[in-house]
Amino acid sequence: MITIKSEKQIDGIRKSCHELAKLLDILESGFIKEGMSTKDVDDFCYDHIIGLGGKPAFLGYGGFPASACISVNDVIIHGIPKKNQILKNGDLVSVDLGIDLDGYISDSARTIIVGGKSSEENERLCQVTRECLALGIKAAGKKNARVSDIGRAVYNHATKNGFGVVKDYCGHGVGLELHEAPEIPNYVSHLSPNPRLRAGMVIAIEPMINLGTGKINDNDEDGWTVRTADGKSSAHFEHTIAITKDGIEILTKV
Repeated sequence: MITIKSEKQIDGIRKSCHELAKLLDILESGFIKEGMSTKDVDDFCYDHIIGLGGKPAFLGYGGFPASACISVNDVIIHGIPKKNQILKNGDLVSVDLGIDLDGYISDSARTIIVGGKSSEENERLCQVTRECLALGIKAAGKKNARVSDIGRAVYNHATKNGFGVVKDYCGHGVGLELHEAPEIPNYVSHLSPNPRLRAGMVIAIEPMINLGTGKINDNDEDGWTVRTADGKSSAHFEHTIAITKDGIEILTKV
């Protein structure tokens, strides 16, 4: 069932989202460097969130063993941070994070290029995935928009640029729980529920776009890591947004 949030609830979610945006800004503005381990990044996120008086929303969720999903290069999502996974310049590092602040939950992701430069195709992949997110949000703000309008905008832009769209994972409602109804696919399926977007809904839109095929490999021994089926790079950008009577508010943005 889709939960319509009250003004008070959206205000609480907004505060959580703003703190998450600030944390991701820190990570993106130079904290993540060559020579760090993905565990170093996760430790920083944990300490930062605890310092806010919050809780890492992902830690322990379904048994996940870390505060952040940190997915490098061909890992699409759910990468487990490791002490022996050392970052190098040019790596694509997708950091997916959530904060539980006084019971209000935020969710956002960014793909960060270590050192700021990578191959031309990797940089283009990141740029197009950012554009997919922006177009998905724009579609959500149209009058009488439905969930399918988001997926159509994301899918059309990614495929037009020659990239693969991950169909096995999708966006979702968020705010009072980490994963709520409705699901927000990055493509259009006539078999999927297609509710109209209404004021009071809070959703996470999260394109996961691959350099090659959109197909996945989820056979890693850890039971979490999801990779591209062809070993090529993946990018992941996500915002939590609120549908209001006045339009769209991007909550994970300050």
